[in-house]
Amino acid sequence: MRAAGKDRAGAPPGPWRDADFRRLWVGQTASQFGAQATQVVLPLIAVVSLHAGSGQLGFLRAVEQAPILLLSLLAGAWVDRRCARTVMVLADYGRALALAVIPAAGLLGLLGLPVLFVVALLVGVLSVFFDVAYQASLVRLVDRDQLIRGNSALEGSRSAAQIGGPALGGTLVSVFSGPVAVVTGAFFFALSSVSIRRIRRHEPVPVSGEGRTGVRRQIHEGLRFVAGNASLRAVGVASALFQFWFAALMTVYLLYLPRELHLSGTAIGLALAATGPGAVVGSMLAARLPGRFGYGKVLVPSAVIADGVMLCVPALHGTAAVTLPVLIGVNFAFGTFGQLVNVTLMAVRQAITPVHMQGRVVATINFAGMGPTPVGSLLGGFLAGHWGLRTSLLVTAVALSLSPLFMAFSPLARLGRRLPCEQRTAPVSTARTAPAPSVTRRWSRDGARPWAKAGRAVRQRLSRVR
Repeated sequence: MRAAGKDRAGAPPGPWRDADFRRLWVGQTASQFGAQATQVVLPLIAVVSLHAGSGQLGFLRAVEQAPILLLSLLAGAWVDRRCARTVMVLADYGRALALAVIPAAGLLGLLGLPVLFVVALLVGVLSVFFDVAYQASLVRLVDRDQLIRGNSALEGSRSAAQIGGPALGGTLVSVFSGPVAVVTGAFFFALSSVSIRRIRRHEPVPVSGEGRTGVRRQIHEGLRFVAGNASLRAVGVASALFQFWFAALMTVYLLYLPRELHLSGTAIGLALAATGPGAVVGSMLAARLPGRFGYGKVLVPSAVIADGVMLCVPALHGTAAVTLPVLIGVNFAFGTFGQLVNVTLMAVRQAITPVHMQGRVVATINFAGMGPTPVGSLLGGFLAGHWGLRTSLLVTAVALSLSPLFMAFSPLARLGRRLPCEQRTAPVSTARTAPAPSVTRRWSRDGARPWAKAGRAVRQRLSRVR
């Protein structure tokens, strides 16, 4: 007779047998569909319906991305102090309500770029909190040995959203109108809130609530933890290089497709949606290749291929019958190898980070990686307005190679076939029991912990006496 809680092979049961995990998966899938559709619909409303210029589109994208720079660190400390499920529910309810403003403004004849900027800002703020909570929630919901399978399932749903979200959003903008298309995103966000709210399992909150001083201390510990680990530092820098230039490229890209290649909203949605099937393939490859060839040997070549294929886009000429199949192939390859990089880096980060630090580490890396994206979006709009769409697209595509170049000379390239071990650190809540501020400062200077060693020696002697 096999042991309870084990399958026939003696391994722990998979996450799919957990009803709460299924609710998380449904909610996350719906939320990703809403986010992917919104990322296409809002720029298309600005370009097609409101006739926004390159600078205005760059500003719109920068407004939506600015909260990543301004709020990521606060969101990490917030999530580590509270129930991640509650944060996700409130964030998606808020995003649904924010998007509902657009069709309401359209019916009242008030829809314009200022309304679009305000909605994009609200959606960006709530997305920061949802993304941090979502990446920290899985660690609290499933056992450590189920993290890889749980991440694979969640990344698979994100890949499906990348397939359907852009295509659905682009089609709705073309067939109906922008305000009607926005309703779809609001529906998906509302569905996500309902599903995640139904999770019943008690979620342990690693750190109890504290005052503002506690928040600052938690943010500082998250920054110090990432800065003190060479692999996490490399993840942050590589992400920053990629996200900055990718934000600039996407601003030009969203102008280049309708204005230079004269593609319809449906064709643009199909081209962008091709990233989704590639991401599905990349997720499957990520489950096998790093363990077989080594994490470093998979990361660097995959990043080179993913970023390199974007160099094909500025060379495109001709009708949609010629350019659309090439764009689909480019985006499929970008999705495949880009997802392989993403899943591999996520596994490295989760393996190194203790449970009670997950939210802050996610937020710190998001801050370092995604923080420069508003500047990148503004740069993309500036380049498009002064250098032309084709030249700007070529420059930003070449600049993407800086990220894999940095990875090639970082500790990430030297990772072997096994994930690095978890870096141990004391939970933040134990900091309040420190003997005295002077001792705490001494520990932070020289790394020595004489009082802790003395305390362990005393406890060992007492246990022998007993």
